[in-house]
Amino acid sequence: RRAVAALRGHAGRVNCVRWVRRRDGASETELISGGSDKQLILWEWNGTGTWNNQLVKSIPLKGHAEAVCAVDAVYQSDEPDLNLLIASAASDSTVRIWSRHGSEAKCIEILQFGNGFVMDVCLSFLPGSNVPILACGGDDCKISLFIQQNGIFIQFQKTLILPGHEDWIRGIEWAVCGEDLFLASCAQDCLIRIWKVCTKSKQLPGTEDDSIRLKENVFTVKDTDTTYAVTLESVLAGHENWVYAVHWQPSFSKDGSMQQPVTILSASMDKTVIIWEPDKESGVWLEEASVRLGEVGGNTLGFFDCQFSPDGSMIVAHAFHGALHLWKQATVNKKEWTPEVVISGHFNSVEDVKWDPEGEFIISVGSDQTTRLFAPWKRKQEVTWHEIARPQVHGYDMRCLAMIGRFQFVSGADEKVLRVFRAPKNFIENFSNITGIPMEKLCSHQSSDLPEGATVPALGLSNKAVFEGDMAVQPAEDEETFNTISNQYPEIYFQPLILTEPPPEDHLLQNTLWPEIQKLYGHGYEIFCVACNNSNSVIASACKASKKEHAAIILWSTTSWKKLQSLSFHNLTVTQLAFSPNDKFLLAVSRDRNWSLWRKQDSSESGTVFSCCAYTDKNTAVHSRIIWSCDWTPDSKYFITGSRDKKIIIWGQCDLSVTTERNMLDSVKPCSTVLDAGDSVTAVSVSRVLTPDGRYIVAVGLENGKIVLYTWKPSGQEPALADWTTCVEMDNSQSHALAVKRLCWRHHAGRAGHNDQNSSEWLQLASCGADHCVKIFNVNRFAL
Repeated sequence: RRAVAALRGHAGRVNCVRWVRRRDGASETELISGGSDKQLILWEWNGTGTWNNQLVKSIPLKGHAEAVCAVDAVYQSDEPDLNLLIASAASDSTVRIWSRHGSEAKCIEILQFGNGFVMDVCLSFLPGSNVPILACGGDDCKISLFIQQNGIFIQFQKTLILPGHEDWIRGIEWAVCGEDLFLASCAQDCLIRIWKVCTKSKQLPGTEDDSIRLKENVFTVKDTDTTYAVTLESVLAGHENWVYAVHWQPSFSKDGSMQQPVTILSASMDKTVIIWEPDKESGVWLEEASVRLGEVGGNTLGFFDCQFSPDGSMIVAHAFHGALHLWKQATVNKKEWTPEVVISGHFNSVEDVKWDPEGEFIISVGSDQTTRLFAPWKRKQEVTWHEIARPQVHGYDMRCLAMIGRFQFVSGADEKVLRVFRAPKNFIENFSNITGIPMEKLCSHQSSDLPEGATVPALGLSNKAVFEGDMAVQPAEDEETFNTISNQYPEIYFQPLILTEPPPEDHLLQNTLWPEIQKLYGHGYEIFCVACNNSNSVIASACKASKKEHAAIILWSTTSWKKLQSLSFHNLTVTQLAFSPNDKFLLAVSRDRNWSLWRKQDSSESGTVFSCCAYTDKNTAVHSRIIWSCDWTPDSKYFITGSRDKKIIIWGQCDLSVTTERNMLDSVKPCSTVLDAGDSVTAVSVSRVLTPDGRYIVAVGLENGKIVLYTWKPSGQEPALADWTTCVEMDNSQSHALAVKRLCWRHHAGRAGHNDQNSSEWLQLASCGADHCVKIFNVNRFAL
């Protein structure tokens, strides 16, 4: 369960995606997607190797005037290479019909819906014929059926309107069951309706009896002169909120013919997914025959969509917060479904990512207001990365974080306070189980005083520690429990878990929080960047600023959590802070296009004090735009800056023997030629490990999502362009789709979870971007 491929082509958000199902049940080779960039893309895979950009052809379909919101496609014959019929709905109140012959696709018809919107479309064929039928459901609460009639033009004509739903229709899907065609539809009125389309035999006029029958809607197809009847088969009521999606279990090939299981899956805002089946004896659709899956608790909004696996033994659903849920059917009791491990991640821009000092896990923060911890899950054969904890679920967009030692971090969000978190005992135990690192290595002496976990009070934002004595004791079976308010809404939602595999989403939402141990007050505006020195004794932070007094950097002690010093120099927001590896210097870069270097002065009476020893100003600045990012070389001699003006510069040397400020100011100057990165530089990072021939390895992240690896080594006294070598430029399928927000090298050689640090050729680079992705790259330093 990992990402197999990334298909690049849309320039806006992708709103819908659909596999083109083969009529003979063979595995799909084409899919179609629609996006906010007003276009559809048909992706064709040649059926060999893996899904990646080299082997996938894409055909763009342009024509809609607004964002595309629904799409469907069917093959018009058993030969998939011949004709493909595509229907797409968009916010321009039209449904477009497209046809694809060979490698060219064109729009053959536009169906107008006035000022209404179509939410979902689905194509199929009338029973026993090759006549396409299109169903559209939208905000008029009715289902419109269109049939392709052969006239002068082959075109779709509105044949029937099926009323019944009392609110917007959100999903519709056809299924062929034997001789009949079924349509399932779901709407915001919390109901699912099942309609049946069948051929109507010519009845003799005299046989009408007065028995109660369902109302039939009848229509005739001209060419074949066949009459069809549409009846309402059933109404399924069970959801308590809007139903967003309804899908039939996929048909499968058996003894040469396609079998359609009579099973429906629905996803709703009431936080449940229901599997519906008709009763075995009576054939009536009953809630009793169905299975309910879902999530309990947490601050979620319910499910957005769901799908069966091809054989119906697994279900995947995704919630409004972008989380995937996977359930697997038990082999013995078919009514029992268990949650499975699934991939997860941020559902908005990821702003910052850091390795832990030992290089065993990474923590990332994002605009989705969460802090997530990813670690390698070690099994006998393989190692895969998963989210194993969500230490902070906040009410503000997260902006930055810094590790303070191994199991402690400080994070900043769009608020004026910094918050410090420490890992609870439950996390350390589970981390040990999942990564296979023994507890003795992780825990120092003070583990006995650690809290078990954390919980967020009903109206609060701060994670409160939960100790062993605090956990709610389950009442014995025979004791009467008074159903008071306090029993219905317990104060503590945390349940300690013993995990041997990565936890599913419902546990991540509430059982993996870390207790908050400190708040740091002092900034006047939203926190923008934070850094911690290598001896974990000092934190530096800065906030958004448009005046000099707000742009000051604040230093904090990690032992007393007191404010140590305020460093005032810059006029606008400080965008990144970096301590040198030897902890002697602090570097700040800013929106005012300058950097400042602060040197640690050891004075006995007031602890560590930093004073400004070098900087650029209007006359000496090289960057002409905001400096987004900076980093140090591992020997603390040089530092690197990257800016929106596409320039990357290495500065030095930061020599400790130079004592006076004046000399220091003169000695720090550009040591490299200006490297043009080709696009705005949004992130830079220098590896702590050099190449075998002693060159610095520099990773550069750009605004277009590309990541480029360079090496650099000064050759002589004067900077030369030849000092730079471009090693790797990541291709589209590997790089980010939007701006790279942060790059961070693992501090040691080797790969996390592989125990190969001693003589390893491998380095690992973590990156995060505005495309909601966190990526980890294995870089072979011998090949650079």
